[in-house]
Amino acid sequence: MSRIISALALLLALAACGGGYNSPPRNLDNACALINERPTYLKAFRATERRWGIPVHVQMAIIHQESKFDGDARTPHKFVLGIIPMGRVSSAYGYGQALDGTWDEYRSDTRRRFARRDKIEDATDFMGWYMTRSYQRNGIALDDTRNQYLAYHEGHTGFARGSYRQKAWLMQVASKVEARANAYNVQLSSCRRFR
Repeated sequence: MSRIISALALLLALAACGGGYNSPPRNLDNACALINERPTYLKAFRATERRWGIPVHVQMAIIHQESKFDGDARTPHKFVLGIIPMGRVSSAYGYGQALDGTWDEYRSDTRRRFARRDKIEDATDFMGWYMTRSYQRNGIALDDTRNQYLAYHEGHTGFARGSYRQKAWLMQVASKVEARANAYNVQLSSCRRFR
């Protein structure tokens, strides 16, 4: 009996050490390889595209920028005097790096009380909800990756005020996100699984 218990304990220990399903896929630069490795991602992207109208390549590029497809992604710790940890930079968490307050608003608005930021289906649905609101509030087309990303980063009010214009680094990041979305779109067009 003790052998069985030891074997189960070893199996549980190995399972805990292995990269969970929230760990990023191996090839983040190839959309086809990404969805081949994680078919559930494609299912989530497509569900969000059907429900909210956000193209798959736009979702993929923004998730890449926000978390590199790491479901457990968090912001770095803040330190006092360079050594004393004082919490995290923000409450952003999960695939889409949604903040606590915005996530709570999403769950209330969509009646998805049990949605989790570290679950790809919920994270993409959140992004669809948020980007649809960006369209409604700021007139940003659902396939306009650059401006959708800027509104996602700055918030709807910040985007409307143009706060991003004073952040040259953010404008560069938005251009990179747009370029990645375009590359993903081209790659997906030749993907057998995507057709």
